[in-house]
Amino acid sequence: GECRKHVSNVMCPSFRVTGNEADVTRGRANTLRLALSGQLGADALASDEMLATMKLCVSCKACRRECPTGVDMAKMKIEVQAARAEKFGLSLHDKLVGYLPRYAPHAWAFGWLLNLRNTIPGAAWLGEKLMGFSANRKLPLWRRPLLSSIGAARWQIAMRKAKSENSDTYFGKERDVVLWVDTFTNYFEGPSAIFPGISAEAASIVLHKAGYNVDLIGGATGERPLCCGRTFLASGMVDEAKKEARRTIDALKPYIDRGVPIIGLEPSCLLTLRDEFISMYPGAETQRLAANAFLLEEFLVREKTAGRFDPANLGLQPIKQKTALLHGHCHQKAFAAMSAVEEVLSWIPELKTTTVESSCCGMAGAFGYEAAHYDVSMKMGNLSLLPAVREAAAETLIIADGTSCRHQIADGAEREAVHVAVVMAAALVQMA
Repeated sequence: GECRKHVSNVMCPSFRVTGNEADVTRGRANTLRLALSGQLGADALASDEMLATMKLCVSCKACRRECPTGVDMAKMKIEVQAARAEKFGLSLHDKLVGYLPRYAPHAWAFGWLLNLRNTIPGAAWLGEKLMGFSANRKLPLWRRPLLSSIGAARWQIAMRKAKSENSDTYFGKERDVVLWVDTFTNYFEGPSAIFPGISAEAASIVLHKAGYNVDLIGGATGERPLCCGRTFLASGMVDEAKKEARRTIDALKPYIDRGVPIIGLEPSCLLTLRDEFISMYPGAETQRLAANAFLLEEFLVREKTAGRFDPANLGLQPIKQKTALLHGHCHQKAFAAMSAVEEVLSWIPELKTTTVESSCCGMAGAFGYEAAHYDVSMKMGNLSLLPAVREAAAETLIIADGTSCRHQIADGAEREAVHVAVVMAAALVQMA
């Protein structure tokens, strides 16, 4: 019954707002046990009753870490969704969410038109009726992708600038890393109030300053960017997710074989390489990839611990904001990655960071965008995260690595939240 708690850690977000036994990890596990043992009849996994049990699971993976028995409800939910998709097919909403990485390379060119959904009266209402996205939400704005010819050129200019201004760092010390730009960062992230670029550009500058040679994977090939397959998994399309995983593994193989670190920015995407990839393709290949896949903060702390990197060499300077409020993505917490985030922020002089003791923000990928989940999503956010952000002083910096977390904060508290890479880039000498 550890999942029945209402305070501390993450598990179980939906139970905290509904108080229903069916919405707690234990209740879901018991229902699955009955289904798998044949006590709920034929096709129990695809039944409406099973859907009702699973529908409010936000796949936070907290149970994977916090449950004494290590039950992984997020993976079990994928199997339930796959069973329903096979039996009943997919809704338009599921297709739009799942196939996002496939159509994004084409849709962004019409981004100006798609973005009108947030401003034209009645468009959001119509979108809810037709596609299931809550009219109470603003959808993420389409941007020019970093992995386009113009975006890649912009990145190259920024890298040359970073390198030329810190040539002493590079002399005889350059090492290779791969920066993997996920779909959400690539197509939906824009500049912030403290940094003119997106988090991928910020991370590249930080890594270059630290003495690493950054390969922006896929930046100049013209091919469809790599994908972790998470949107497919969220919609129960396991076969499509496996196709994306295979394509990503093959593309990263030359780096994996050389032991080159793969660095990501979006926790739910990067950590898929360390979790679901191994489940989809068990073996030494995915184990090696998992061992070389890091969030930016994890990588920097690992390098510092190994003596290969000294934070003092970055030349981080005080920024305008002196206080920061940090929210951790559920998957960062599930994989014990939050201490690394807190440590890298401690390298910025004069910045005092407070971590919000929160469960899931409530957005959980596409969960909070769905009309049927909007109310529960906001209740999750209002448990602790959103009140803490609303109460924070106007000059306090709000930090969240998760794309969906930043959107929940913008929607629920009307505050801009930024990725930790953006904060670090803003603190570099050239940005001061």
